[in-house]
Amino acid sequence: QVQLKESGGGLVQVGGSLRLTCDASGRTLRNYYISWFRRTPGKDREFLADMGLGRGDARYRDSVKGRFTLSGDTVFLQMNNLTVEDTATYYCAAGQVQSTAWDLNDAWGPGTEVTVSS
Repeated sequence: QVQLKESGGGLVQVGGSLRLTCDASGRTLRNYYISWFRRTPGKDREFLADMGLGRGDARYRDSVKGRFTLSGDTVFLQMNNLTVEDTATYYCAAGQVQSTAWDLNDAWGPGTEVTVSS
């Protein structure tokens, strides 16, 4: 079974950048899709981006296109030009089906906090 853990969260100022990493253990993620989600208090969890490992077929939520980029076999989420609205808990997930739905993944990380200050 796949175990995931996010890292790279922290405090950053508006306009700054962070790179989140999704580390996997337990089994290879080959043939999996890695997705990133985030959640802020009082709001539903929202899909941000996903990519099939080794496929280069990344897709993004409109609100983060041009600012967030997925890359790498150990999937990185590069976040640039951060705004206060990006403050949230960020999660990675792995699934064998490409989907924007949280529940259709097979494994989820515990999350990492990102705080963007003005």
